[in-house]
Amino acid sequence: GKGYLMLTGVLDDCFCDIESIDVFNNFKIYPHIQKLTERDYFRYYRVNLNRPCPFWADDSHCSIKDCQVEPCPEVTNALFSFYPCGQYSQVANANTDIVDCEQAQDLGAINSTLSNYSKEAFEDWARHDDAQDHFCELDDETSPDADYVDLLLNPERYTGYKGPSAWRVWNSIYEENCFKPRSVYRPLNPLVPPRGKGCSSSLCLEKRVFYRLISGLHSSINIHLCAEYLLAEGWGKSLWGPNVQEFRQRFDPAETKGEGTRRLKNLYFLYLIELRALSKVAPYFDRAFVNLYTGDRQEDQASKELLLQFFNETKAFPMHFDEKSMFAGQKIEAKTLKEEFRLHFKNISRIMDCVGCSKCRLWGKLQTQGLGTALKILFSEKEIKNLPEHSPSKGFQLTRQEIVALLNGFGRLSTSIHQLHSFRALLKEKR
Repeated sequence: GKGYLMLTGVLDDCFCDIESIDVFNNFKIYPHIQKLTERDYFRYYRVNLNRPCPFWADDSHCSIKDCQVEPCPEVTNALFSFYPCGQYSQVANANTDIVDCEQAQDLGAINSTLSNYSKEAFEDWARHDDAQDHFCELDDETSPDADYVDLLLNPERYTGYKGPSAWRVWNSIYEENCFKPRSVYRPLNPLVPPRGKGCSSSLCLEKRVFYRLISGLHSSINIHLCAEYLLAEGWGKSLWGPNVQEFRQRFDPAETKGEGTRRLKNLYFLYLIELRALSKVAPYFDRAFVNLYTGDRQEDQASKELLLQFFNETKAFPMHFDEKSMFAGQKIEAKTLKEEFRLHFKNISRIMDCVGCSKCRLWGKLQTQGLGTALKILFSEKEIKNLPEHSPSKGFQLTRQEIVALLNGFGRLSTSIHQLHSFRALLKEKR
């Protein structure tokens, strides 16, 4: 066989083959999105990282920069580890070293330096955005407690946050996705194929889609942690790089009871959904008055041109996912579903407040908002087609937050598929 990484053939629920996605992403999309996310408009994300966890008492002492070292060993928690339920206690015990705890504090801390801009500049952005007459509701991230974070100074990579705390976060997210009454609580292990009335193939297409999107996001985050792993530390320098063993633990069918391949397929599925959304939202940005404002006219113009070129690339993909099958059904049902999805994403963002590592929380919130924005776009196709040419509309609007999350979230998926290519090469060498 070609091995689990040599994914080939058609993805379920859509008519696209994996090889075509690889080539399209690695040669066309990836170089483009890298350039785009380095622009000033896209590198600063406003987020509130100080909200308390609303669901349970926060137990992630390790994430606090100056936490007392005493309680750390019992709860040394890497966000989004894929350990099966029965295994996480061993993992937690294996890491009960105080050094691990201190390392998790350092690696998970946010670098709050804002290189190119002053507080006044960000206030200017806020004034500009407010004047845009946005008709959408304000989200949590526009609260006074939200701060801008420079994403380039806070790359998503291994932080040493793992164990029961991380497991509980993902558990809650999968549970949220099951569209079940809140009163029914059943711990869900994404490693074990669900049976009975849980999330399964017996779910209608829309809900199965939602499950696959969350699983795809989970896989993508895991690939970043494996590809950007802390391999060695010393003499004031850290060596980051791919950890093949860690990768195999999460994706090798032999190590995951056959689940690894499905997780990777869900990543591709998520990639296609977001790619589709990007190709659909282009008309919104085509309008001359929509600008990517940073106060530097030349910078803003260049960013807008790059973005429009990027949209042209996305439209050139020949095998787009047909979202009509996903949101089919009566008009009323689609409206209800749209609202249901929106609330689920709001809840998932709140669950992210329980992540005990600031950097993981930052990227978790950003990617959740990016995916929520992509679905909002797919649900709003008619409004986007009928946008007024010269003025903002009361119908469809995107905030700066949503735009930054959408592009950076998709950038993370594009990076995952690019990193998979490197892991394939490394695994071939090891045979």
